[in-house]
Amino acid sequence: MNRVVKFVACVALGVLAIFVFGWVTMSLWNWLVPALFAGPVITFWQALGLFLLSKILFSGFGGGKRGWHRPHPAEAHWKNKFYAKFSSMSPDERAALKQKMKDKWCRWEENTQAGDTTGSTGSNG
Repeated sequence: MNRVVKFVACVALGVLAIFVFGWVTMSLWNWLVPALFAGPVITFWQALGLFLLSKILFSGFGGGKRGWHRPHPAEAHWKNKFYAKFSSMSPDERAALKQKMKDKWCRWEENTQAGDTTGSTGSNG
């Protein structure tokens, strides 16, 4: 397929998707908001503006597919490095590391095991 035809097809598909999302937004708004909240009925162009505003507020201005979908490359790097180091340890070394991490980061267990059965911070009142 020619590049120009692919480009035109992608643009047409994008415009169609925008109109479909606008129509769906308008339909859902006009179905739910007037009945539930006695709000106004909106036009297609208002729905398109509302869809664009929600896209900007909740997704940002683009910038790739980071965020919830996949980790940042630097984050993936340290996870892979840690996994490689952890998987090459002997079982005794793993147990020692786990205990060291537990001693450092799980101090809240000491308070619950020390007899604090009231669940309070220690103040009576």
